[in-house]
Amino acid sequence: MEATDVPALATERRFAQRLRERLEEERLLDARFRLQRLPAGRVALPVLDEKLSQLCLPPEMPCELVRIQEPVPSRAARRRTPARRLRDELRRLLAAGWSAELERDVPHAWQRHGDLVLLSEDSFRAEPWERLGSELWQTVASALGARRVARRGRVMPDGMRTPSVTLLLGQHGWVEHVDNGIRYTFDVTKCMFSPGNITEKLRVASLPCSGEVLVDLYAGIGYFTLPFLVHAGAAFVHACEWNSHAVEALHRSLVLNGVRDRCHIHSGDSRQLQLRDVADRVNLGLIPSSEEGWPVACRVLKKDTGGVLHIHHNVEARPAPAPPHAAALLAERGSAEAASSPGEARRPTEHGGEDTLGARLRPEWQRWAEATATRIQGLLAELHGRPWRSSILHIEAVKSYAPHVHHLVLDLECRPVLPV
Repeated sequence: MEATDVPALATERRFAQRLRERLEEERLLDARFRLQRLPAGRVALPVLDEKLSQLCLPPEMPCELVRIQEPVPSRAARRRTPARRLRDELRRLLAAGWSAELERDVPHAWQRHGDLVLLSEDSFRAEPWERLGSELWQTVASALGARRVARRGRVMPDGMRTPSVTLLLGQHGWVEHVDNGIRYTFDVTKCMFSPGNITEKLRVASLPCSGEVLVDLYAGIGYFTLPFLVHAGAAFVHACEWNSHAVEALHRSLVLNGVRDRCHIHSGDSRQLQLRDVADRVNLGLIPSSEEGWPVACRVLKKDTGGVLHIHHNVEARPAPAPPHAAALLAERGSAEAASSPGEARRPTEHGGEDTLGARLRPEWQRWAEATATRIQGLLAELHGRPWRSSILHIEAVKSYAPHVHHLVLDLECRPVLPV
C-alpha cells in the first residue's frame, strides 16, 4: 500500500538546498516523494521513516519534524527508478513472502563500477534472502543492469584499509572507475576506492606542478599520484605503497592512463624509503595522521631549494554553541569544506563552483597547522644542520569523519634559509 503520509523536515526556504544536500549525503532523504511548500514560505523535505533515529543536523539549519499528508510522488519515482525497479522485481520473486521487513532490507543506493554494483553491508541481511541463493543476485543484477554483484563489509583493521567485500555474482572483482577524466582500475575485493576525496583530487589536479618531481608517500591505487601526473603536469612521481594489491592496481592504472614511464613504484614501507634530496613536492595522504611520514618527507625534499608538503591529518574541533532555536539533534556539517584563506571557509558545490559558508577558519585548525609547521621546520634544521623556514600556504578541509572531526590538508612551503 502506498504511504498516506510521510515524515518530513520543515525549514525556511533559504535553508532548503543545504538541508537537502545534507540529507542526501546521509542517505536520509526519501527520494520517492516531492518536496512540499508550506505556509509562511517554508519547505518540507521527506525523510525515510526507518532512519529518523539517525538524524543529526547542524545547529545553523533550524527545522522541525512534520508529516506530509498525501505526498506527491517525485518525478524520479514516476519514471520507475532503478531502486523502484529493484524492489518491484524482488517483490515479484518472493510473491506472497514479501514483507515490510524485507522492504526495509532492500538498498536505496549502491556504488556502481562498470558492470559491477557494490551493495552496502546492511542490505539483504534478513534470513529469507539466504534461501534464494544465486537467484537473488541474478535478479538484483538484472534489475540494475549489471553483470556482477558484490557486498561491502567493514574495513579490516590491518593497517592497509583492506575492504571486506564479498563477490556475490561474477568471476572476479576487477573494475574500472573514471574520475575527472582519469581511469582507475582496482579489485573491489582487495582495494578501496574513496569517492569522498573527490574535492582534494580535483584540487591536486589543478596545482602548478609542471616540471616538478613529486613523492607520494601513501599512493594507494593512485588517488593523488594519477591527478599529479595526468592533470597537474608533474614531470615524475615516486609512488610509495606497501599493499601489494594496491601496487598492482596502481601499475595497471598508470598503463591505462599512458603515464607509466613517468612514475616509479616503491613497494614496501615508506618509512624505509631510501630516496633523498629528490622532491619538489611531497604528498602525505594518510589519515588519521601522516606524522610517521614527516621525517621521510623531510629527507626526500631537495636540500638546496626545498619544496611543498601536502600533509593530511584528522583534526578535532570543539562544537560551536547551539542557538536556542536549533534542532535537538546536532552535528558538525557533514559536507566537504575548504578553508580558502585564513578567515573564510568554502566548500565545492555539486556543480563545481564555490558556496561561501561564512564559517571562520577554526582555531583548532590553525593551531594544528602552526604546530605542524614548527615541527617540520625543526626536523629539517636538525637533518641538514642549518635553519629552514616553513610557511603555511593553505588549509583545506576535505570532509568530516565524525562529529567535530575534520580531514584537513595543510600545504606547507619549506625552504632553506640562505646565508646573507
